[in-house]
Amino acid sequence: MKRQVTCPHCGKPYSSYRNPTPTTDVVIYAPDRGVVIIRRANEPVGFALPGGFIEEGECAETAAVREMLEETGLDVELTGLLGVYSRPDRDPRQHTLTVAFTGSARNTDSLRAGDDAAQAAFYPLDALPQPLVFDHAQILADFAATLAGKRAIAGVQPRFDAVAPAAAGGEGAL
Repeated sequence: MKRQVTCPHCGKPYSSYRNPTPTTDVVIYAPDRGVVIIRRANEPVGFALPGGFIEEGECAETAAVREMLEETGLDVELTGLLGVYSRPDRDPRQHTLTVAFTGSARNTDSLRAGDDAAQAAFYPLDALPQPLVFDHAQILADFAATLAGKRAIAGVQPRFDAVAPAAAGGEGAL
């Protein structure tokens, strides 16, 4: 939402935007163990998918992989785009928009809580801890529907930081 405000220092008008803050979440799935769920160390307290805020200059895919490493210690390969979730009430702290991915861990034995997570563990989809915060129950229900063949997931574009300079428009590009 764009609004005009006046600078209190110089008196000149400028535009201010109040947009949703972009975040990313990943459903890390291992068929024999279930999905990774963290117990949040900060408000809102509860259980959640690992995830976090996309930083300025960072693409959603890179943020997802970074957040997984920070919160769970897992090196995650993104396997699909589950969906974009943007209900204004999905996060009680502020209006956020999340890009939810599916992924698999290359190193499941490295699972540990880190960063904003007080605990991290695999849970079967039919025995998830409660309460799940944000809209993560919906995201997990959508993921379960994909496993049942009732919902499709989209492909994931290559991470920007993993693209060769020529392909990313750098040196050598035409």
